[in-house]
Amino acid sequence: MSESQETITRRDFIRKATYATLAVAMGLSPPEEKKLELAKKTKVVLVRDPEAVDKKGRINPKVIQQMLDRSVTSLFDKKDPVESWKLLVKPEDVVGVKSNVWGPLPTPKEVEQAIKKRVMEVGVPEKKIGIDDRGVLRNRIFLNSTALINVRPLRTHHWSGVGGCIKNYIMFVPRPSKYHGNSCADLAELWRLPIVKDKTRLNILVLLTPLFYSIGPHHFDSTYIWNYKGILVGTDPVALDAVGLRLFQAKRLTYFGKESPIKPPPHHIVFADTKHKLGTSDFKKIELVKLGWKEEILL
Repeated sequence: MSESQETITRRDFIRKATYATLAVAMGLSPPEEKKLELAKKTKVVLVRDPEAVDKKGRINPKVIQQMLDRSVTSLFDKKDPVESWKLLVKPEDVVGVKSNVWGPLPTPKEVEQAIKKRVMEVGVPEKKIGIDDRGVLRNRIFLNSTALINVRPLRTHHWSGVGGCIKNYIMFVPRPSKYHGNSCADLAELWRLPIVKDKTRLNILVLLTPLFYSIGPHHFDSTYIWNYKGILVGTDPVALDAVGLRLFQAKRLTYFGKESPIKPPPHHIVFADTKHKLGTSDFKKIELVKLGWKEEILL
């Protein structure tokens, strides 16, 4: 090592040591810790495409497959979608795709089939793949599952304020109403049930035509859906719901011209983080990757 290189090395060492000492004294994080904090951010990928839904509300399956592939490859920093899915499921897995069948706004079949296609290409035989919602407790695939894919549309909800990824597992209990108390505050408990615990490999929040306002348990008015034409993908259900909630808050502000708090308050999202440690609800700790169509993205 040359004298100049040695001098620089020593200078850098002294500078870093001095900063570290001051940082501790002032309650700050040294640079290395800050890098660790950044690395801990939860990655969530939003993909939008103007061709995903046409003017008549018809969903384009080819575009949906492309959107799913783009989101998953970005999530895992891969180029090939099948290679990305190999990080999620194995050929020996029994895979349950937990969908949502709520009549006015179900999980689109095009999304379900795009998921199934990639799972099969990994090597999972079709007979070991199930897609279900209300029948999961009677479905042998889900009863014997080793891997779950969680997918549903985002909408406002009478009991929980927002129906998203966290709430989508409520059909894994015989009596869902048991969780309706205090605005469904403890929905995250569902994720500790043996039938689902540690099995979820991917969460997909469908944002093609979200419902951002409703009144009552079964209310639906197409006035309050909009062609956002997106999907949100990640491994953390809490982070996805937190992003979805922020999207709704932004949409309601632009639509009503003033802040319009969601009722009941969807505090189950924060509690899933702070109380149940299921995931990250703090937007500052979420890395939101935005791909594709940017018009009126609101995030």
